[in-house]
Amino acid sequence: MLSVITSHKARYFFFKRLNITVILAVLIGIFSQSASSHPHSWIVTKTMIEGDKNAITGLKMEWTFDAMTSTYTLDGEDMSPQHKEETLQRVSDSIIKNMLNEHYFTYFYQGETPIRYKEVTDSTLALVKGKLIFSFDLELDKPLALNTKDLNLSIYDHTYYIDMYWKNKKDIELSESLKPYCKVDVLQPKPSSKQMTYAMSLPADADPDYELGQLFTQKVLLNCQ
Repeated sequence: MLSVITSHKARYFFFKRLNITVILAVLIGIFSQSASSHPHSWIVTKTMIEGDKNAITGLKMEWTFDAMTSTYTLDGEDMSPQHKEETLQRVSDSIIKNMLNEHYFTYFYQGETPIRYKEVTDSTLALVKGKLIFSFDLELDKPLALNTKDLNLSIYDHTYYIDMYWKNKKDIELSESLKPYCKVDVLQPKPSSKQMTYAMSLPADADPDYELGQLFTQKVLLNCQ
């Protein structure tokens, strides 16, 4: 099994070869209309799985952007004390709106069947020690019975221009009501040497490969009873 460090190294070399203008378009489209060119982006994710003794009801997200992405996202924005709160909320609203078409980068499945969410209408953005922390709740379209088998969760960008990952298993939590009934395991990505070589060898002007994100992402296995 490849370590997280190894997979991050592969991502670094992949990002290094990307066309900056392509990445700029991705970041502008997803995160902020004010973002400037930036060759790669990392987001450290934390997830709370919510529910009760009968069902899973949603996912509570907290995503921390790297310092450089945070700086570019707020470039040109009015962060003066009197406008900071309003600016952060406006940027947050823009991020969540643009993420809708990307399924909020969050892929929750029962086997091969996707589990749907309600549209997110509320999100918050905070700036802490130079890093943006983005928070929002994903309510499931329908509660999911605890005896549902073969549940798995991944958070990733399909093109892999944006590296999204849980640092530790403890960053995937169960709500207090679910803890007696559910168990979480995390599978680290295991791309082959051939796949890693391919990712690192892509030319700067290559079209985005929408399969790369799945090769390098972690997967959470959720077992409830």
